[in-house]
Amino acid sequence: MLAFVQNLFFFVVALGILVAVHEWGHFWVARRCGVKVERFSVGFGKALWKTKDKLGTEYVIAAIPLGGYVKMLDERVEQVREQDLPYAFNRQSVYKRIAIVAAGPLTNFIFAVFALWLMFMLGVDTVKPVIGNVTEDSIASRSVIQLPSQIVKVGEHDTVDWEAVNLEMVSHIGEASLPMTLLNTETKQTYQISLPLSDWQFDPDKQSAFSSLGIQPYFPKVTTVIAMVAEDSAAKRANIQQKDKIIAIDGTPVQEWEQIVSYIAARPGQNVTIELVRDGENISKDVLLGKKNTQNGQEQGYLGVVPQAQPWPESYRFTQQFNPLSAFWQGMLKTWRLVTLSFDMLGKLFTGDVSVKNLSGPISIAQGAGASASYGLVYFLSFLALISVNLGIVNLLPLPVLDGGHLMYYLVEMVRGRPVSEKVQEIGFRIGGTLLFLFMTMAIMNDIARL
Repeated sequence: MLAFVQNLFFFVVALGILVAVHEWGHFWVARRCGVKVERFSVGFGKALWKTKDKLGTEYVIAAIPLGGYVKMLDERVEQVREQDLPYAFNRQSVYKRIAIVAAGPLTNFIFAVFALWLMFMLGVDTVKPVIGNVTEDSIASRSVIQLPSQIVKVGEHDTVDWEAVNLEMVSHIGEASLPMTLLNTETKQTYQISLPLSDWQFDPDKQSAFSSLGIQPYFPKVTTVIAMVAEDSAAKRANIQQKDKIIAIDGTPVQEWEQIVSYIAARPGQNVTIELVRDGENISKDVLLGKKNTQNGQEQGYLGVVPQAQPWPESYRFTQQFNPLSAFWQGMLKTWRLVTLSFDMLGKLFTGDVSVKNLSGPISIAQGAGASASYGLVYFLSFLALISVNLGIVNLLPLPVLDGGHLMYYLVEMVRGRPVSEKVQEIGFRIGGTLLFLFMTMAIMNDIARL
């Protein structure tokens, strides 16, 4: 329940910020173009708060935080007084109308740069994308990968961390091969490999792109020392404590954490005897193991402890932190890559290289908002940048109910020298609304299937 409330709260915060940014773009350019703005609303429905400025614009925060709008003076919507006609949206030149409509998505892209600029100034702690192992009989196993090796490029793009690796690998969906440049971390020599993708099976809901290829990131070795004991767990009830070291189970010595996991998982609800070292002394604990169900519906044993890992090598860890000017440039570069990658994925969605099952709706976005916020401000800023880019791109789609549809009509008007007829526009709005509804329905159904 707590996770649900957290996800919902940060979803509302994220959506409120991004909608306000988008609509502010329309609002700011509309005023610069001489259009009278009657209302600037974040949310729909009953007004929770409102005020007016000296130019007569009403600012509203409404009860339903699932969007927003800017209401401009427009003869097509309502009757306009004679003296106000020069300030009506529909009386403006086609160039001004294009600027006003395009300003919303453009502001989303600008906000993404701002969010990433702030993120890079604060600093992001991360690790280099070093391959620790390769899964047997996987796509990656068909190439000679020297272990350990760092992925320095995927295709033509540099990859400084695993997030970048994942994004760049996803961009190769539907292609015949995946070229990579690797750096042997011991010899410091770079080399190239190319992974065949003809039989690549990738489900983004269950795995990362690199894990689906059989690439396992390097992680420090896990010890048999306990770092954390879960509340109301079998270990807690048996008085197993932090810093205890497991040395044997049922008389069988253990030296690897994997031995402990496999032994306990195979004995749900059974009694086991765990031998520990605590403060230099050997002690023994009789434990009634708990049970939990796997994704396949099978029961497995559960102890309720988290192991302690060895520290990361200092050469593998780094912080992406820049001065204001460099951070701005990095924000520009990353925003541009997110834009190009998003357009690429949209294209592959229509060609069938990317399945519509990968569409995400509000539930997935809420989960992403809650998860990113739980990791800290810099991760929430990264999430805001990603969603802001996607919001801008979706609004540029040539569907008449979206900004892109209006832009399409205005471009036709520029070519023809006269506006598209109201009848044609109305038909377009109905078709666009239907298509948008279908896309949203599929996205929400995908969200429900992932729960």
